[in-house]
Amino acid sequence: MRLSLGLATYRALSWRSALPPQEVPPPRPRGRLVWMHATSPERYSALRDLGVRLQAQSPGDNLLITVNASVPVSGGARHIPAPIPMLSDHPQATRGFLDHWRPDLCLWTGGDLMPNLICQSADLGIPMILADLTIEDLPRRSAGWLTDVTRPCLGRFETILTATDAAAAHLARLGLPGDKVEVQSRLVMGVSPPSCPDTALTAAIQALSGRPLWLAAYLQPEEFAPVLSAHRDALRLQHRLLLIAVPADPGQTGRLVEAITTAGLRHADWHGGDSIGEETQVLICDDSADLGLWYRMAPVTFMASSLTPGTTGRGPFAATALGSAVLFGPNVSAHVEAYDRLQRIKAAQPVRDAESLAQAVMQLSSPDHAAAMALAGWDAITESAALTDHLVDLIQDRLDLSEARHARA
Repeated sequence: MRLSLGLATYRALSWRSALPPQEVPPPRPRGRLVWMHATSPERYSALRDLGVRLQAQSPGDNLLITVNASVPVSGGARHIPAPIPMLSDHPQATRGFLDHWRPDLCLWTGGDLMPNLICQSADLGIPMILADLTIEDLPRRSAGWLTDVTRPCLGRFETILTATDAAAAHLARLGLPGDKVEVQSRLVMGVSPPSCPDTALTAAIQALSGRPLWLAAYLQPEEFAPVLSAHRDALRLQHRLLLIAVPADPGQTGRLVEAITTAGLRHADWHGGDSIGEETQVLICDDSADLGLWYRMAPVTFMASSLTPGTTGRGPFAATALGSAVLFGPNVSAHVEAYDRLQRIKAAQPVRDAESLAQAVMQLSSPDHAAAMALAGWDAITESAALTDHLVDLIQDRLDLSEARHARA
């Protein structure tokens, strides 16, 4: 394909840049390999969920997830391999990546396009799909240089799934054929939320005897005092209210017990088998693996690791997917996009301190209010579930078509 002036200039300049050090990659697995690229923490989480669905439908296929260098890297989950950071769009680095992994398909999410990597992939005949493209991912009309690089990159994708009509209209102005573009919903995490055995759910329902409750998940030690203070204030309005407290670090459970005692509250230990009586005001669960249970039980979840400076928040979509209204503090830099999205649709509410947290908990003690927030979040997750189903079908169709072409060659 003939290069545009902007793309040709970009490629020439990138050849002159220094090639960064390259780590030796792990061996390529045998069989088909689906390569997925994330440009934000939320998209990475969503791609992990998508990977679970893909592997359930086609266990023999392999997954490779790459992320922008700016995306925080964490380990794999549910048999999903750990992501590989893409550190450079240097032509030699990108060609080495493609020669090693030989992906059978690429699913790119969002903007932050890497022109050399994308164009080389398409030139090698790798089917290319772009999903979750927003208007913010696209260059403005005044960005002549950027537009001249972006347009030919977008043209290398066989299918582009935009998040809004405005993004689709912008693509049309850039000259993208209409039959390449589909308007879909945003891609969010939560299609595969944490599991919970039915026996555990039944046991919790029986043990709590219909108590109203709220959940504080991933509590940091600095958050113990303000969260317990908020709970004490909320108890004045609803004396049977029970706080489920889940520390981020199980090793801090002793400090949590001390803080509860200092606050003058009475607690029980879920895993210790303590009885949960009417006098119990805080239930400690020191295993975050049980959050799948508590998200289902609690109409309101405060996503902690967000209230004090130095924290960066935890992802909210698992709680949202399981029907819990979400509260969050001001320090969520690792998940800004996720919280902004939920706040816009009134499925999440920010708090600043113990006082505002108590007010929010008391406000959401009204079942109608909490249910409205939970329903708004559920609608967003349901829309994304439909997109996930569509992507699974699209990926399988492209893989099968590509395999049939190679068989005929």
